[in-house]
Amino acid sequence: MLMPRFGATIRTSMRQCAAMQNMPSMARAATPLASALLSKRWNSTEELANPDAADVRRLDRLRNIGISAHIDSGKTTVTERILYYTGRIKEIHEVRGRDNVGATMDWMELEREKGITIQSAATYAQWGETNLNIIDTPGHVDFTIEVERALRVLDGAVLVLCSVSGVQSQTITVDRQMRRYDVPRISFINKMDRAGANPKRIIEQIRTKLKIPAAALQVPIGAEDAFEGVVDILSNQAIYNRGARGEDIVYGKVPEHLVEAVSEAREELVAMLAEVDDEIGEMFIEDTEPTVEQLHDAVRRATIARKFTPVLMGSAIKDKGIQALLDAVVRYMPKSTEVQNTMLDIKNNEKEVDVVPYSNQPFVGLAFKLEEGKYGQLTYIRVYQGRLEKGQFAYHVKSGKKVKIARLARMHSNSMEDIDSVGAGEICALFGIDCASGDTFTDGSTQYSMSTMFVPDPVISLSLTPKEKNASNFSKALNRFQKEDPTFRVHIDEESNQTIISGMGELHLDIYVERMRREYNVDCVTGKPQVAFRETASVKATFSYTHKKQTGGAGQFGRVEGYIEPIESGEHADKPQEFVNRVMGGTIPAQYISACQKGFMDGMREGFMVGHPIVGVRMVLEDGAAHSVDSSELAFRLATFYAFSEAFKATKPRILEPIMTVEVSAPIEFQGNVLGTINKRKGIIVDTESQEDYCSVVAEVPLNNMFGYSTELRSGTQGKGEFSMEYKRHAPVYPEVQEELIKEHQKKMAEKK
Repeated sequence: MLMPRFGATIRTSMRQCAAMQNMPSMARAATPLASALLSKRWNSTEELANPDAADVRRLDRLRNIGISAHIDSGKTTVTERILYYTGRIKEIHEVRGRDNVGATMDWMELEREKGITIQSAATYAQWGETNLNIIDTPGHVDFTIEVERALRVLDGAVLVLCSVSGVQSQTITVDRQMRRYDVPRISFINKMDRAGANPKRIIEQIRTKLKIPAAALQVPIGAEDAFEGVVDILSNQAIYNRGARGEDIVYGKVPEHLVEAVSEAREELVAMLAEVDDEIGEMFIEDTEPTVEQLHDAVRRATIARKFTPVLMGSAIKDKGIQALLDAVVRYMPKSTEVQNTMLDIKNNEKEVDVVPYSNQPFVGLAFKLEEGKYGQLTYIRVYQGRLEKGQFAYHVKSGKKVKIARLARMHSNSMEDIDSVGAGEICALFGIDCASGDTFTDGSTQYSMSTMFVPDPVISLSLTPKEKNASNFSKALNRFQKEDPTFRVHIDEESNQTIISGMGELHLDIYVERMRREYNVDCVTGKPQVAFRETASVKATFSYTHKKQTGGAGQFGRVEGYIEPIESGEHADKPQEFVNRVMGGTIPAQYISACQKGFMDGMREGFMVGHPIVGVRMVLEDGAAHSVDSSELAFRLATFYAFSEAFKATKPRILEPIMTVEVSAPIEFQGNVLGTINKRKGIIVDTESQEDYCSVVAEVPLNNMFGYSTELRSGTQGKGEFSMEYKRHAPVYPEVQEELIKEHQKKMAEKK
């Protein structure tokens, strides 16, 4: 029986498919529906490349995948089981180092102490005849850059979800990152042994919150403490894990009490696939039952086209469901030859060029992660095309420098295996290469550059002072951390002469302060956290300013006229400022326009209310005047700067503060306490959800009000509450808060004088 909620949508699409059947093949491909169903990731370059047959076989048996999720969903536990079942490790160890060993992929001492993944860790394994390059990524939002750069170089991902908590704030962030880099995903509902496990609710959340069609490929046999295994909907077999660590797979008949549930789940899967795959859609219209192989192929096509996510389930901690997940990775995730990547041809005005993902092409690789190892800087590289061999020379595209590949290794967490060469599609590590994260390397025959990754702006800052004045390792540590992590920024405050570090959250900065102490023996004192406020204009204001200065000989003269206005708030993230030149008739000579733009940028750098950068302002230069002798670039730069500062004060400026999406989970009896703590911090409740004995609250709260929340939440929930937060946007502060901030800034400036 067809599930009612899918019917109406399918009928409309299916009529279009039916109408297409009588068309000639060329006309059929040209229809909007058919075009939409063709994925750009299926573009084949094999005919053009004429690759070696052995290379094609190798690439057919290669998958590059990441394991991503919200914090505490069990990513690292899943990865540990994958390594064990593929024979990569001989024993299973748990997160937090409960057995004084710790999970293989959490190799840092800090990771094992805190029980969280801080750095993404790469490894490789073999499942059957397929080679897997796997990257385990952090789940905490403070380390989101690790997920960003991993997804930039991967071809597919496993999105791990908790069977109780489901789609959480960082799940939504990871989903956004997967969409940014066009990464298809398999969803794995973990922790099926937990009290309150409800896979149907999680699948519904994937559809509604992540806005992607999803359907289960498995039905659980039991749940919570009674979770025994799963039924594969396609093969109609029950799958059980037996043996000391679930290494023995036992297949059996579908339990009688689940026969109807399995039949319904299969119908739901077919109905969902009919919406996203034209072949199943046509069979659905004709009322033809698809074969198992046709369903497998349809799941693969829809997954790679990012129109669908298959959902599997299990319990990593109880050693159940991982082998079936590995089978799904091999069956449904794309080969690197099926993924369409592009490069920029620097010689040809940065024109986009398709990557030809075979080893017989000129070498192009992207450095996506740096680490300081015991043998110097370790650089992780994804080889996009060509081959990289030990002893060969590579060219750093940005600097033009030639570097020798002295050592080539394949990584397994923090250990490595030396190799002589790697082909297209592989991930490897190099030693002693001076570069930054996101740099491209070639063999010198081309001038191609891979597009770099998205780097979010920091939201929090701390002043940092070493306890010992002559701490020689202080600057060395800061330089290394900046190279490793593009979201970690360092600058010297010109007025206080203090070192200011900025990052994605309190935990992010705390980890680096702790690493500085452990790895470089530098103890530091941190100041009060500073929020990354911004200033912006709220109304339009005109300016007409003349800069005149006469000292003996040639003086300075420049006049500028125009107006400044706010850019719509939605544009702030992508367009923090804009300079528009509308000068007609050469009243300001063309050579001085760039100086005017620099003057505008100087003004935007530091606001006039609390000294934070100005965003969301457009300056339109309409007229001006120049002097044949006294005008210069400096004169017009200063004229624009002073004109902007005067005009900005007339725009009724406002201070913006970072607003965070805060998600709090706590036992249901503490729901009132949780809501009270959020209201006290001027938060706006966005969503609340109750699940038997647990409640989840999503709110938007100013970051400035979130300091110390962890302690308050613990005391208000008897230590049972937990929360995560993620940057959402900048928004205007309340008028009374703005006055307070301005007074505080003025007081600080007066003290310095």
